[in-house]
Amino acid sequence: MPKFEGLQQEYNMGKKPLILVTNDDGITAPGIRALIEVMNELGDVVVVAPDSPQSGMGHAITINSTLHCSKISLDDGPQTEYSCSGTPADCVKLAVNELLDRKPDLCVSGINHGSNSSINVIYSGTMSAALEAGIEGIPAIGFSLLDFRWGANFDIIKPYVKEITQKALKNKIPENVVLNVNFPKGVDTPIQGIKVCRQAKAYWVEEFDKRTNPMGREYYWLTGKFINEDGGEDTDEWALENNYISVVPVQYDLTAHHAIQKLNTWQFE
Repeated sequence: MPKFEGLQQEYNMGKKPLILVTNDDGITAPGIRALIEVMNELGDVVVVAPDSPQSGMGHAITINSTLHCSKISLDDGPQTEYSCSGTPADCVKLAVNELLDRKPDLCVSGINHGSNSSINVIYSGTMSAALEAGIEGIPAIGFSLLDFRWGANFDIIKPYVKEITQKALKNKIPENVVLNVNFPKGVDTPIQGIKVCRQAKAYWVEEFDKRTNPMGREYYWLTGKFINEDGGEDTDEWALENNYISVVPVQYDLTAHHAIQKLNTWQFE
């Protein structure tokens, strides 16, 4: 029998959903600890997450060095946890191919410390883990909070994380789609609700802070400004600026389908 055959039958018979949890901030980050707490209310939880921060890794995978994975226990929760030396995408691959005995009903990634809205989704390790799960045929959601602080308040968004996850389990995420969910800070102004949005057309203008170390060697710090020139009120950036939770359906098929007809007019030989 194929590795995951019969899963849907088990789920329909009332078996608790198996939820894979991962992130890019590292397994000890407060964001993933909050996410684990919520997921424990909804199903059987297995955590496979990086042993150190992997922010900005995108969809990188480890191919030129070995991977290490250790079973650990960080709190008294019922979840099973593994700490992995690899990237977020590595964690999902390892979970599906080596650690789990059945296909997860859902993969959740996060809760990220910082925004993954708009163009940030391209660089995000959080969303790349979710996208890797989607490629494996696993419904997936990436969660992010617009607060980079280690001590960010995740408690105020836990009910929304639970609600969105429950809706995903009940209604099923559309095939070949992954959800990118971003939360405003919601501290000074209450969260206004949840909006399904499109990704805003925005970009980063990069700058490098050039310095010299005591040994005379030059080095650089990447900095920059985020530029949003999209005035649409149906975007994730608009929603977040107005204290709504943004939910953007993301696809991993990067084909620009609208350009195929135009390129066919080039008359390749």
